[in-house]
Amino acid sequence: MELNGKNVLVTGAGGFIGSHLVEVLVDRGCQVNAFIHYNSFNRWGWLDYIPKEITKSLHVFTGDVRDPHGVKKAMENAQVVFHLAALIGIPYSYHSPDTYVDTNIKGTLNVLQAARGLNVARLIHTSTSEVYGTAQFIPITEEHRINPQSPYAATKASADFLALTFFRSFQTPVVIIRPFNTFGPRQSARAVIPTIITQILQGQKVLKLGSTAPTRDLNFVKDTVRGFIQAAESDDGLGEVMNIGSGTEISIRELAYKIADIMGVTISIASEEARIRPEKSEVERLLADHNKARNLLHWAPEYSLEKGLKETIEWFRYNANKDFYKEGFYVI
Repeated sequence: MELNGKNVLVTGAGGFIGSHLVEVLVDRGCQVNAFIHYNSFNRWGWLDYIPKEITKSLHVFTGDVRDPHGVKKAMENAQVVFHLAALIGIPYSYHSPDTYVDTNIKGTLNVLQAARGLNVARLIHTSTSEVYGTAQFIPITEEHRINPQSPYAATKASADFLALTFFRSFQTPVVIIRPFNTFGPRQSARAVIPTIITQILQGQKVLKLGSTAPTRDLNFVKDTVRGFIQAAESDDGLGEVMNIGSGTEISIRELAYKIADIMGVTISIASEEARIRPEKSEVERLLADHNKARNLLHWAPEYSLEKGLKETIEWFRYNANKDFYKEGFYVI
């Protein structure tokens, strides 16, 4: 399927990955409808900070994915739907799991029901590597057992299975991409890379982090967005789940020192109790096998970790907005 000229909807368009995806879709010549979580301030998340020539070409729909009527209304003219809207903070899912069930499971059901009723041509559903839990074998293929270790991961796994059943039961044209740890400009301060960078930029020499032994497969946001685009354009991914990851891993400790080295500073690390996940909830190791995406979507990462980190650091150094990155606060 050629996306150029298509009418597309992006749920979660004001978020980190969603805002980057919107930019690329506009550049590709799509008619982009951006689904934004309603708020009384009329704020559009990160879409308020992207180039104005892009936002001027958008149709913005404010609503809530938990509302089936609003979701169906937003999707009425969409040929392709990219479903990214979700609650994503793992620590907050310990605090308020009900909201994750409502948003991540019921919200996905609303999108699936609307897609089925409206005969949408393609629905790209966003999964997460967290559904695998700690790796039982390396690298992690899509056949790895699903073993969520947090309420967040459990709701995302449930949403994935719902999406697959709609493909199998109703032939809803679903494609599931499973990004590993995406990073880049505009990422929330709840994530580890912005946490490290912003503490260094604030002049801190002793960084407050959680567990530093776990390893992660880090994928630059532009590579992740290409995964979404290629999943929409390929006919070979229908009904499939595909990992989007770099195929490399690094521990949080090594990552912190690597970022400090790029930024030309010397740091040490202090573990802060509030930032540590419960022992059985911590995912100790993630490393993607992306051969399925390579074979079906012709996708492969183009950014090295160092290149992605340098681009991310430069953005935070010159563009980070204080409304999003409040000094001295731990974001769950």
